Amino acid sequence: MLEEVVGGDRLNHGRPTCSCQTSTLPVYGALDLGTNNCRLLLATPAFDGFRVIDAFSRITRLGEGLADSGALSEPAMTRTVAALRYCAQRLAQRGVQHVRAVATEACRRASNCAAFLTRIEAETGLSLEIISAEEEARLALAGCAALLDRNPPCGLVFDIGGGSTELIRVRVCPDTGMPEIEAFLSLPFGVVTLAEECGPAIHEPCGYAATVDQLIGALHDFDRDGSLGRLAAAAEVQMLGTSGTVTTLAGVHLNLARYSRPAVDGLLMDFNAVATVSRRLLSATAEQRAAHPCIGRERADLVVAGCAILEAICRVWPAGRLRVADRGVREGVLLSMMHADGAYGE
Repeated sequence: MLEEVVGGDRLNHGRPTCSCQTSTLPVYGALDLGTNNCRLLLATPAFDGFRVIDAFSRITRLGEGLADSGALSEPAMTRTVAALRYCAQRLAQRGVQHVRAVATEACRRASNCAAFLTRIEAETGLSLEIISAEEEARLALAGCAALLDRNPPCGLVFDIGGGSTELIRVRVCPDTGMPEIEAFLSLPFGVVTLAEECGPAIHEPCGYAATVDQLIGALHDFDRDGSLGRLAAAAEVQMLGTSGTVTTLAGVHLNLARYSRPAVDGLLMDFNAVATVSRRLLSATAEQRAAHPCIGRERADLVVAGCAILEAICRVWPAGRLRVADRGVREGVLLSMMHADGAYGE
């Protein structure tokens, strides 16, 4: 596992570490259970952020079928518990004392979520906290704030998740570079829910176009007076996307033979490149999408739904380019815990 210094204004990669490495610094753990993914990040404090010592991510599709049934399915819960059990083992192996585990949209919506959380604690020992959409957005912003520029001061940060899409309008302080939230909206569609709702039609040009048009109407609720759209058209808005969709499209755009976080995190993509990749994935077969090293079989049927959401965002706010963040809720959780403890490393 490569060490990474995250936070402040840098993301540097050091030499590989081994699991037996010792340190006097405390180890913090952040677990993010989403609608589609289970993600774990372990880190120690660093001078201007934190140093990653271990990471884990697994697609569990916890929200599969949730839109229709209103409840988490048994297969989805079983897959997720297995992933969480592995996370618990990693935490125990590292002797992590500072842990925060959060659950997002799927657990917010599921009628049987309370029983599921009880099952998780009984079978893994992990206690998960269901956070609100606003708290999720705040943590995602905290995790990727270092990628925002001081100019222009107006920014739009978006997180295309599995079950929801969060939009955050921010104002970046020119003196400190810190963003302040001016407006926030959580929309009830993400790559899993949209793919299930649209079915095979979203993989056809006409169905895809109709879906984008429908999404544009929903996105306008965030900018009723059109002021953000006018600023974006005048290149006075910086856009920052944090999600599997934007990182996947960035990897495809770069023609990576294997997904690389250092290559993707912080990348600037112009909207023409976004549109080119989206059209490429729309015209590809399911087998071709699955064969791409930055997509894989588990995301092959979801990535086009993500493209539709991203295209709608780009059309409503035509800033011309966006910055890609391969960081978000987990990083925000770690930074918030370390800040609360006053924990700073060397």
